[in-house]
Amino acid sequence: MIWWNRDVKNDHFKTEQIIKSYGLMAPKRYTYSNLKKITNSFKEKVGQGGFGTVYKGKLPDGRIVAVKILSASKGNGEEFINEVASISRTSHVNIVYLLGFCYERSKRALIYEFMHNGSLDRFIGDKGSPITNCQLDSKTMFQITIGIARGLEYLHRGCNTRILHFDIKPHNILLDKDLHPKISDFGLAKLCKTKESIVSMTGMRGTAGYIAPEVFNRYFGGVSHKSDVYSYGMLVLEMVGARKKFDSGLSQTSETYFPHGIYKKLEQGETFVTLENITDEEEDIIKKMIIVSLWCTQTCPSDRPSMSKAIEMLEGSLRSLQVPPNPVMHSPVRSPQDSSTTEDSSTISQS
Repeated sequence: MIWWNRDVKNDHFKTEQIIKSYGLMAPKRYTYSNLKKITNSFKEKVGQGGFGTVYKGKLPDGRIVAVKILSASKGNGEEFINEVASISRTSHVNIVYLLGFCYERSKRALIYEFMHNGSLDRFIGDKGSPITNCQLDSKTMFQITIGIARGLEYLHRGCNTRILHFDIKPHNILLDKDLHPKISDFGLAKLCKTKESIVSMTGMRGTAGYIAPEVFNRYFGGVSHKSDVYSYGMLVLEMVGARKKFDSGLSQTSETYFPHGIYKKLEQGETFVTLENITDEEEDIIKKMIIVSLWCTQTCPSDRPSMSKAIEMLEGSLRSLQVPPNPVMHSPVRSPQDSSTTEDSSTISQS
């Protein structure tokens, strides 16, 4: 269920109504001139995303913040309403905290807590972070993986209104000074009734390489919270380098975006670990992350775990995990109606 329509004529009015509906719980509202003071006239740019540019700023009380100025091209304001309406309903250690916003006709901005280590994508490239010149060790990757999962579990089950993010990817995972992850960028999010499983959605939303099959083709099943689970699985595979190792040298075809080749490597006992001097315990952690990710990226949504189940699998022992069936060998034969499952109706077999 979407909480607003896309009538451009009523956009300003509806945005104001949504903001007023929060009453005393609404985040603080700032003027555009306030933002110029906070950012020293937008002096320090720290990021660029699909929905806007992010600048570093400082509030009068001394707190360092990130100010995201939304792109003028997003004229309908839907992404702005999405972020304010979605994130204002959240309160979780693994969800970025919204401190305030600005809404003056075409001037729209969001003020977040500042994340000192930027986004996760800076740490999972070939050379790690360009600032720290280091890659994440396996235990840190595992803690980040668990943190993201807990954030998604909260969005899917912990809120009064279920929130589907629809754009889980490394760029939208921010890391604080202690490398604790926080989910950000709710511009594509969708709010729905808590008991809803399958949601209606027109068009496609997300980022190539992370979009669940059912989001771009309903033949694979209905769109639900399991679509976020798929994106999460692809993100974790990228974190551990499994996708990169498989993708290298391939053309940008659909095969690049699905982890079919990883199954063969698991069967043959090949390693995905590129870190030096890694212990057996650390290698087991990486393998566990890969197996759970493969469950999360099953083609059929009902074959994927809920985020609660994924956390349980990650925190359990490696010996209890089974490698899921290879989706390329098990093409979906179910209709979208068959995929209308409830929260924890995954068909995962765990010993």
